[in-house]
Amino acid sequence: MISEGRVAIRGMVLSTPATLVTSLEEVTVDGRRLETAQPTRLFLFHKPAGFLTAARDPAGRPTIYDILPAGLPRLMPVGRLDLMTEGLLLLTNDGALKRSLELPANAVERVYRVRAQGSVSQAALEGLALGTEINGIRYGPVDAEIDRRASQGAANLWMTMRLAEGKNREVRRLCEALGLRVSRLIRTAFGPFHLEGLAPRAVVEVPVAEVARLMAGQARPGRTPRPRP
Repeated sequence: MISEGRVAIRGMVLSTPATLVTSLEEVTVDGRRLETAQPTRLFLFHKPAGFLTAARDPAGRPTIYDILPAGLPRLMPVGRLDLMTEGLLLLTNDGALKRSLELPANAVERVYRVRAQGSVSQAALEGLALGTEINGIRYGPVDAEIDRRASQGAANLWMTMRLAEGKNREVRRLCEALGLRVSRLIRTAFGPFHLEGLAPRAVVEVPVAEVARLMAGQARPGRTPRPRP
């Protein structure tokens, strides 16, 4: 923008980025003053199946932005849930917070409930804790267990899977490698935030104090915050 002559200080167009700036009050871009930085905001959204986590789709399929309530600020999804995956999706207006939560090195845990067709032993699931390589892609450790409330002899079984990477379609690919076909996939938690109590399509804003603790690395697991009046 500077090389294009779009940035000025006190009306003087800048020619180099090597310029010391002590205040943004007199900086303009395209003749307009910079807006005051918006406070970081974070929202929990219960994404239903059948919607893309994208701003738009060339094929015309519906996206989450088609069903988000009016009046929200411009928001970015933290990670993605694929078309048929439902459950907890975090939305924020802060790119730095988004990247921090997504970064594998920060090991922010995601929890999924999985309904699958097929048969698998608990021992096979425990093997995922060592990490897995599928078609040349390395997946990190996954804590997986069969839901004890499911009938072991049934065609469908429920599992809980906990992971900290969130690679594209990771849960589905791990299940396929175990000979299972996923029929329903629900993300129930992301870091300290939980889906419990949040209706499909509902959006809840995380309290400012909790966002501050999260950004300071002090967040602790808890229940879904209640909507503020």
